[in-house]
Amino acid sequence: MKLWLDTQLLLRAAAHPRRLPAAVRKSSNVTQHESLFSAASFLPISLKISLGRADFRVEPRGLRCGLMESGHVERTVTREHSGGVVALPDLHRDAFDRLPIAQATCKGISRVTADAVVGQYPGQIRRV
Repeated sequence: MKLWLDTQLLLRAAAHPRRLPAAVRKSSNVTQHESLFSAASFLPISLKISLGRADFRVEPRGLRCGLMESGHVERTVTREHSGGVVALPDLHRDAFDRLPIAQATCKGISRVTADAVVGQYPGQIRRV
């Protein structure tokens, strides 16, 4: 089984893996599960850093390397994924959420989120 983590869960996986929801921890520790993340997740992270948010201290390159070394798999963004955004219902307008949802949907992969709004999207969305 493949699980596509949203940005919030991705940050938790890197910084505090023990604070991930139990369902995600259990799934990502079993060899038959693959934990994926979107390259697009790094844009909102980088924007928060560039805005100088004192409460947000993450180094994107180190984050990515740590995730990859921990066995998480990065997925790039394609035209198919960008086009998939159009097919999503208009539940909210956050492109940083919509693009990874479209990526996971295009690939038929379960999207795992802690966000209540994202959890309302149709398809394989799993709210934890």
